[in-house]
Amino acid sequence: MSESRAALRYAKAILDMAKENKALDAVEKDMRSIAATISDSKELKDVLASPVVSGTSKKSALLEIFKGCNSITEGTITMLVDNKRLAMLNEVALKYIILNEQLKGKNVAYVTTAVPLNAAMEKKILKQVATITGDEVTIESKIDESIIGGFILRVGDLQYDASISNKLSNLKREFSNSL
Repeated sequence: MSESRAALRYAKAILDMAKENKALDAVEKDMRSIAATISDSKELKDVLASPVVSGTSKKSALLEIFKGCNSITEGTITMLVDNKRLAMLNEVALKYIILNEQLKGKNVAYVTTAVPLNAAMEKKILKQVATITGDEVTIESKIDESIIGGFILRVGDLQYDASISNKLSNLKREFSNSL
């Protein structure tokens, strides 16, 4: 089973549990915090993926970092440690956020650009994504200078990569294959 499908299954189970306990928004807040913290810290990503660091050490570190989070979130961290799937915590958090937004009837469009978006571009993107999905859409933009130019748009499980770095890597692959 692929990591993405496994993360989706975990996220669905967490969503069901949060729904039962009427804690959807509290768990979403925790998941947003987890996703932001992991994506902002290369060291944390490395520790989570490291086979050298024990699961109990990772668990205690994460519970300390996210102290005061919902009991469902703590249970998620414990479950992922027990199942030796802690490396997918970030992906589980992102999938949960997407599922919860869909449950509310909203979609989030994640746009990564090399430079900040202006208001006119944001409006244009929102209109286009709303047309494609048919749902109310909010936009979350992220700046990543490594994509050089263009943009990466992700809505739910769909991703469109129109970045210059992607086009350069495709071109490089084509040259390599033609030699």
